[in-house]
Amino acid sequence: MPPRTIALTGAALALLIGTALPATAAGEPRPQAAAPIIGGYLVTDAPWAASIYRSDGSFTCSGTIVAPTWVLTAAHCVGSGISVRVGDVFRSRATAIKVSDYQVAPKGDLALVHLASPYETTYSPLADADPPVDSTNQICGWGYTSSKGPFSDQLKCADVRVTSTTCYDHRYGPAICSSKINGNAWSGDSGGPQRYNDKQVAVASTADGRSEQTYGSVPASRAWIRSIAGV
Repeated sequence: MPPRTIALTGAALALLIGTALPATAAGEPRPQAAAPIIGGYLVTDAPWAASIYRSDGSFTCSGTIVAPTWVLTAAHCVGSGISVRVGDVFRSRATAIKVSDYQVAPKGDLALVHLASPYETTYSPLADADPPVDSTNQICGWGYTSSKGPFSDQLKCADVRVTSTTCYDHRYGPAICSSKINGNAWSGDSGGPQRYNDKQVAVASTADGRSEQTYGSVPASRAWIRSIAGV
């Protein structure tokens, strides 16, 4: 079934399956899609990690840098005036880079953000196939560390178990569903990666804040990503 969605505003955090976490720039209508990591573990090395900020400078979403001038995140995370920070697992220490443009996937809750200047690092490798059902994957983000916050300054990851590769994300695109092993996604994790065998297989789209999350499939949008970012 397609995910149910409900807007989250201020401190009103709905605990419904398919709740989409915060996404676009301040002052614009924002559907709410996937969120931050509750539980899990702190990360000390993730050169591919990126965070997304609204025009007012407030943190909104997670992401990954996949090429010198391209950051992969969720479609519901992009909007006018956004900026990106890269280069550190601590958001407050990361390098801020202006955004010149963004492209939204023709299907699915994925977007590519174009950086105004290139950034050299170890980029997030992208998978060409979905992970197996029942496999253990990792999800990462700077989202809430409890049901009511706060956001994490240091990147967190958690282990999840893939329950389906035939579900739908916030924009009704092909998605990977998973359940909590030692942590789950919540507000602020939107746009962050799901990884399997050290490759990114999906992008955070929706979550229920307790155990279940839905991530837009990277392999399903692989041809589009190559056509835009060349990777």
